[in-house]
Amino acid sequence: IVENRRHVAPELNAVLSSFGDLIVARMGLPYEKRHCSVITLIVDATTDELGAFTGKLGMIKGLSVKSALGKSR
Repeated sequence: IVENRRHVAPELNAVLSSFGDLIVARMGLPYEKRHCSVITLIVDATTDELGAFTGKLGMIKGLSVKSALGKSR
């Protein structure tokens, strides 16, 4: 969840670009009523890679990060 998108966007996009090889899909939805945006990412990553990625995102002020894991094959 992104609050204050204009302020957060440059740092967020830099992190997304640096982990771009892991990203399979990205969807962003503005939620004007709550003055925020929601970004959903689907990634193909190991647990270590996902931890590094979400850790970097979680350090960005104005950004809330949640992750969920699916079963691996």
